[in-house]
Amino acid sequence: MAKIQLNGRKLDLKNKYSIATLLKKYKIDVKKVAVELNGKIINRSKYKSINIKNKDKVEIVHFIGGG
Repeated sequence: MAKIQLNGRKLDLKNKYSIATLLKKYKIDVKKVAVELNGKIINRSKYKSINIKNKDKVEIVHFIGGG
């Protein structure tokens, strides 16, 4: 189990999650967000290969269009 912080909220993950799996679990469209892991922006191409570990801090930023 991993205890993480997701957008400021503490979460307990019972299973091993990649960034891609975490986004899928919360029904977040990969194309409309940027992910920061422990203060570093993660390239979208690495979402499937990077696993979230205990005490990681994940920030998910949604893109919003406007004019």
